[in-house]
Amino acid sequence: MYNLATQTYQNTERTTVSPRELEASLLLKAARKIQVVKDNWDSRQDMLDEALTFNRRLWTILSTSATSPDNPLPQPVKQNIANLAVFIFTRTVNILTDKEAGPERLGVLVQINRSLAEGLRNSVASESAPK
Repeated sequence: MYNLATQTYQNTERTTVSPRELEASLLLKAARKIQVVKDNWDSRQDMLDEALTFNRRLWTILSTSATSPDNPLPQPVKQNIANLAVFIFTRTVNILTDKEAGPERLGVLVQINRSLAEGLRNSVASESAPK
């Protein structure tokens, strides 16, 4: 009974969450995965690949969607997202290829995801606030 109720709630939540809230949740999920690797650096290899792959895929989707010609975002915002994506992709490759890279190199990826998620959540909150 409990599992059915939980599943029903989760399905309802998925259908009622805004796209910005979903993006924020996914960015926070990616940040958590990377933070776990950073916090457990000594046993990191399998977790590192998985966390960075998840983050890279998420940023591929976000940047492709945000920079598409039919996206109504202003051009400067599209450019900023594209620049962030390029930075994230470059940093990811550098971390994966540099065997001497330390956990401190992951911090900026966590911070970018958290900051963007916070901005998305703030915009959702301001859109739903009474006017």
